[in-house]
Amino acid sequence: MVDAEGAERRVRRFRSVAEKRRIVEVTFEPGACVALVARTDGVNGNQIFAWRRAFKSGELAKPIAASTALLPVTVATPSEAQIREPGARQQPATFGSIHIEFPGRAMISVESGADPALLHSILESLRR
Repeated sequence: MVDAEGAERRVRRFRSVAEKRRIVEVTFEPGACVALVARTDGVNGNQIFAWRRAFKSGELAKPIAASTALLPVTVATPSEAQIREPGARQQPATFGSIHIEFPGRAMISVESGADPALLHSILESLRR
């Protein structure tokens, strides 16, 4: 925009998370210069450094799409204490744990007896 005196005025522009992530990823390429990327995309260099910090802390992570995609699962070998003799009366397990990893975001370990409501709340917050 140009004001009445002919001086150029910048307009604040909204950038989506995907666009910020794209700009930040360009700055991580070998030989990339933040100042040059900033000029090319019309962004202040200091803003790109702030986005880089957000990217490294996971704030600019790609959103997890709600889908029915299968996730990789690793099953650990049962310990000797878990193996029961044939014919022995089976009792419900009172021990065990589940480890959930969101690469680059979080690692959750759920032990037996965990509060289901709390676990649901934690998983929902990571989904966003």
